[in-house]
Amino acid sequence: MENFIVSARKYRPATFDMVVGQEAITNTLKNAIKCNYLAQAYLFCGPRGVGKTTCARIFAKTINCFNLDENANPCNKCESCISFNTLRSFNIHELDAASNNKVEDIRSLNEQVRIPPQIGKYSVYIIDEVHMLSSSAFNAFLKTLEEPPPHAIFILATTEKHKIIPTILSRCQIFDFNRIKIEDIVKRLSFVAKNESVEAEEEALHIIAQKADGALRDALSIFDQMVSLCGKKITYKDVIENLNVLDYDYYFKIIDGVLKNDLSSVLITFNEILESGFDAHNFISGLNSHLRDLLVSRDQVTLRLLETTPQVRQKYARQAADCPEDFLYKALETGSNCDISYRNSKNTRLHVELALIKLCNILSDKADKPQKKKSDDYIPPKPVNEIPVPSKSGIIRQDDKDTSTNTGQDKNEKSKHIPVTEKEIRSFSVKEIFSENENSSSENKKTQSVNQEEDSTVIDAKKTEFNENSFTEAWTDFVDDLKDEGPRIISMFKSVRPELEDGQIIKIHLSNIAQKDIFIQDYKQKLINYLQSRFSLDKVNIETFVDISETEEILYTDEQKYNYLQSKYPLLKEFKKSFNLDIN
Repeated sequence: MENFIVSARKYRPATFDMVVGQEAITNTLKNAIKCNYLAQAYLFCGPRGVGKTTCARIFAKTINCFNLDENANPCNKCESCISFNTLRSFNIHELDAASNNKVEDIRSLNEQVRIPPQIGKYSVYIIDEVHMLSSSAFNAFLKTLEEPPPHAIFILATTEKHKIIPTILSRCQIFDFNRIKIEDIVKRLSFVAKNESVEAEEEALHIIAQKADGALRDALSIFDQMVSLCGKKITYKDVIENLNVLDYDYYFKIIDGVLKNDLSSVLITFNEILESGFDAHNFISGLNSHLRDLLVSRDQVTLRLLETTPQVRQKYARQAADCPEDFLYKALETGSNCDISYRNSKNTRLHVELALIKLCNILSDKADKPQKKKSDDYIPPKPVNEIPVPSKSGIIRQDDKDTSTNTGQDKNEKSKHIPVTEKEIRSFSVKEIFSENENSSSENKKTQSVNQEEDSTVIDAKKTEFNENSFTEAWTDFVDDLKDEGPRIISMFKSVRPELEDGQIIKIHLSNIAQKDIFIQDYKQKLINYLQSRFSLDKVNIETFVDISETEEILYTDEQKYNYLQSKYPLLKEFKKSFNLDIN
């Protein structure tokens, strides 16, 4: 029986052209080999399973090949390539820094670097997980890394670039590997499935690629696991069942129920998800991703951001057409708030159910709000026949107002009962009308001024006398009104000591200069307005003071703090000296 080789090893790239999703890095390395611009040290950093060690091996194999082609690919026929392919090359040295992280290991490496290669031009030293080296080992490695022998090239690989000291980074050419796109992983899985005579659904490969989270090695491992389970036919249903992935149909069903305001079906669907063994936090996270996909599906420009199969993309497009844009914004906000506060909730199921209830009420709340029409703000002008016409005496009569609503018969009857006098027959004077209007306007002004004086007297009557007791009460009420300003401001005002001097000057004692600046910029004018609205004060005099005693000194640096403590505790100096401590 032939030994089984996992796909991650069996289909490991042998040339730069076979590396998936890292075109920028592979093109740079190929051009460096063509132009013979080889550095003494390289640093490959990035997530797991993206091709760091693979590119390092290809680079080491390529620079030692005797017969490179035009594209800087190894020939696989020379002695160096054959020894590399059969894993017996003495030009390539791989070191695991996780288990060789001491100074002695680096010293032995420095001695080994002096030995020239037996075959080829270069000895390549690949140090994997280099961030695991101790600080002393890093320091022992600096000199060799900066000025190695002409035949030595170092390739350092790590997943945690931030843990490497800057002196090492400055001596290397740094290449940042990216996570591999889902489309590239799906293409590679399709290639592997075709070579292995495995029939796999495209949606199933997409789920495997999403589960791999940008790591091709993880995707190939999951693919081998699915082949072991399903045999030569991998279906979407088998993948989601065995990888514990929630089917996207549940999300489509949830959003359909939300759009119909069918809370019962939404809660029942959520209960089915929980009974299937899925975590509620993963559900709400997946629902947020589904809402995001619906949002990008509304526009053809952003549709390319949707990483899924064409069949599923059509489903998203159909449901996105039924979702108003405002609904998606509010739904994303609700789901995001639920995701953030999930860990702090004691009843997590109720917490998610409340979020689903809010989602169902988004459209219903919008429908319940009365929409204001433009016609509501518009007041049509009165028709000409409804405008009251002054009589000959300049006075508008009630009969003149109702003429538009009366019939001709009513007019005749009214004309019989209303006697016509000579004063009404004579022509009216325009001068009289204007004089009457001026008299009426002057009377209105007098009444308005009287009303204002009465209002001012009422307000002044409500204002109390300004003294020390009333000021203390007013200060307490003013501080209580600042509850919404935050705990920092409240604690500042609680530490403030206000004083009233000579019944006129208000002295505000603060703890430090920062509090003084905040009070003057943001709250001094508010306090003045508050006191003037409460008391009969034409002018409010406020003086601010910072209460810092002469003997008290503000300690900023570590050295100042140490000297201050040493002056209080003399034994601290001996303690520092005996244990060889640092001030920092």
